[in-house]
Amino acid sequence: MKKDEQNYLLENLAGIFIRCFFLAYALLLLWFVFYWVGGGWSYNLTSHWFKISEHEYGLICYCGIAFLKICILLFFLFPYIAIKLVLRKNKKSN
Repeated sequence: MKKDEQNYLLENLAGIFIRCFFLAYALLLLWFVFYWVGGGWSYNLTSHWFKISEHEYGLICYCGIAFLKICILLFFLFPYIAIKLVLRKNKKSN
């Protein structure tokens, strides 16, 4: 693989990672708003399916939001930054 092809591939991968980051963050914000605005309504909706208390529901949502945020950073933002650093190093060496 030539250097130009490698840089082209890395640029495309970086574009994919940053788009995935923003889409996943939009999902995270949607989940947060759904829990914040419709907390009582969403608890009533899910309590019919699962026998959990309101405290447990809040804990599940909080832990789920935290887990999703960590995954977004780990799987989308950090690889994007790493690819951009490699591309910057390649430009300096040319």
